Amino acid sequence: MTRLRSLIQTLMALGTNAYLLFPFGGAVIYQGPLKAVCNPGLNCYSCPGALLSCPVGAFQNFMATLRFSTGGFPLTGAIVVGYLGFIGTAVGRMTCGWVCPFGFIQDLIHKIPTRKFSLWKPLRWVKYAVLGLMVVVMPVFFVDASGLGHPWFCKLICPAGTLEGAIPLLFLKPTLWQTVGLFFWNKLAVLILILVAAILISRFFCRVICPLGAFYSLFSRISLVQLEFVAGNCVECGACVHRCPTGVVPNQEFDSRECIMCLKCVDACHFRALDFSIRGLPGKPAKVKRATSPL
Repeated sequence: MTRLRSLIQTLMALGTNAYLLFPFGGAVIYQGPLKAVCNPGLNCYSCPGALLSCPVGAFQNFMATLRFSTGGFPLTGAIVVGYLGFIGTAVGRMTCGWVCPFGFIQDLIHKIPTRKFSLWKPLRWVKYAVLGLMVVVMPVFFVDASGLGHPWFCKLICPAGTLEGAIPLLFLKPTLWQTVGLFFWNKLAVLILILVAAILISRFFCRVICPLGAFYSLFSRISLVQLEFVAGNCVECGACVHRCPTGVVPNQEFDSRECIMCLKCVDACHFRALDFSIRGLPGKPAKVKRATSPL
């Protein structure tokens, strides 16, 4: 399963950033019809090779234009919210574990040999504050003189935008250095801190900061897919705990909002105490009564 996941992560990262014409024509960003579709994971709209839009950026732009809407809830906003809600209901945070390009980057750099650290669990709540404040509230209330809001998460934090968008564009089009200001240097510093943290702590950005992961996690307890625990098979060896990249205890924290359904724990368990399943599938044998985790 681990090899299959790595293959899918690679194909998604390359496939959704497959605009190969960007080195020609002055590093022009792709603006074709595919840009009307959001990438399920965090991937910068401004990345030279990006074929799809960023869901977080699209949602922020919708929130930023609410003051200009006079006809009720804008259709664009309904589409974005519905799109993300559909993905969350179908697979929850499995998107984070299997198709998110920036999650894949973190998986790769965490393999750099160095001492590893555990995450202080209360930091898990920060991403919900980022989602609520920077993605929902600030684009509506922190506006310019014309009353237009801004995608504040993209402008101040988003590491994917810096790594995949700003840096490649600056190297491909050096004249853009003349436009570089405080926002870029601030985001570059944030990117460096996040990448260093991701080397030391598995999936640091996903677990602490990512607003998209926070949104998808709201569906973890109702999503169609789930991680099933067979209590009678568990010998409490701890193999699943050691393999989990987000610090979940699979045999205790059922339907955890931190679980990205990478299924590393399923591969690690030699006693078949863990299994990938479809929630409420008719005819499926009854297993352990499921509890809920505090997060």
